[in-house]
Order: sequence, then C-alpha cells, then structure tokens
Amino acid sequence: MPSLVAPAIPVGAFAASGQPTLPIGSGVLLRPWRITDAEAVTEAFQDPEIQRWHVRRADSVEEAREWIERWQSSWSSESGGHWAVAGSESDGLVGRMSLKSLHLEDGKAEVAYWMMPTARGRGVCTRAVMTLTRWAMEKGGFHRLEIEHSTANRASCRVAIKAGFEEEGVRRGAALHADGWHDMHLHARVRTEA
Repeated sequence: MPSLVAPAIPVGAFAASGQPTLPIGSGVLLRPWRITDAEAVTEAFQDPEIQRWHVRRADSVEEAREWIERWQSSWSSESGGHWAVAGSESDGLVGRMSLKSLHLEDGKAEVAYWMMPTARGRGVCTRAVMTLTRWAMEKGGFHRLEIEHSTANRASCRVAIKAGFEEEGVRRGAALHADGWHDMHLHARVRTEA
C-alpha cells in the first residue's frame, strides 16, 4: 500500500554514512563504541545505580564485547545509534548515549543514557544529551526525540528538563525493574522547538 507522505528519514541514510564523532566540550566527546571499551563497560555495569535503572549487569568482559558489537552494528542496520561518552584526551569512558527505538518513517527515536559514577553531577550528561539532540535534529533528520525514565529516577528527570525536553506525562506501570513495576515519566523535544 503506497504511503501518501515521504519518510522523514530515507531508508539507507544512516547505513550510507559513517557514525559521527561529536564534541561535547570541556574535554569530552561522543564517539562510536570500540571493542576495547568492553572492560570499562563491564566496570560500569557493576555500579548499583546503572543496574537499578537499566535492569542489566555485565557478568564478563566477553558479554560486554557482545553488547558493543550489537551497538556497533545497529548503525548500519539503522536500528539504533550508540555512542561512548569519552574523554577527548584520555579516551577514558565517562558514559553512554543512545538513540534507540528508531522509527525513520516518522523521524522519531528515544534518547537513553548513563554516566559513570565519577562523571555524575558535573553537567556532562546534560551537555551530551544536548549535543546528541542537536545532531539528531539538524543533521540526522529526526523530528521528535523522547526520553523516558522511572518516576523514581530524579537524576534522569533533571537531565531531561535541563536538556530542554518538555514533560509530557506519566505512563503508569510501564516498565518492570528489579524491584517491581515502575511508572515511567515521558519527556520529548520536537524539531520546531527552539
């Protein structure tokens, strides 16, 4: 059945281009994941806060390598975009930024993130979300980006608000965490917003 509208992002747009490296400022950047990041990812997923909100743990470096391989291949398959947040000089892992649940026809995706404990509370996550959002809307062709987090995750809520994502509401009992069902707070930005 033919569509009456052209897709917001043509199929093949991501696969045809390399995943960009995006400077955040203050000695930090978003860069594509490397297999050599596996040990740092394993360490990150030992953190109770990352486990709590992302409901996963990494039991081995090999398992983290498999995750990274999936994150890397998601760009060419146009199913996601995953970046390491890293020091531009030291290249040490600071966190993760992702575009997931991509819907290219409608030009929308969900932004997800986590930060290593040493990077929290310094504004790095907010700047990274703002950098990724700017790229996604200006270069990537996205019209709408969403952030969804547990209503109990106040730190993620602060990041979303500071990055300019409007609060849109609460999805009751929408996600299962280790401690039970959580209401999820939805934020969004659309390209037409300043």
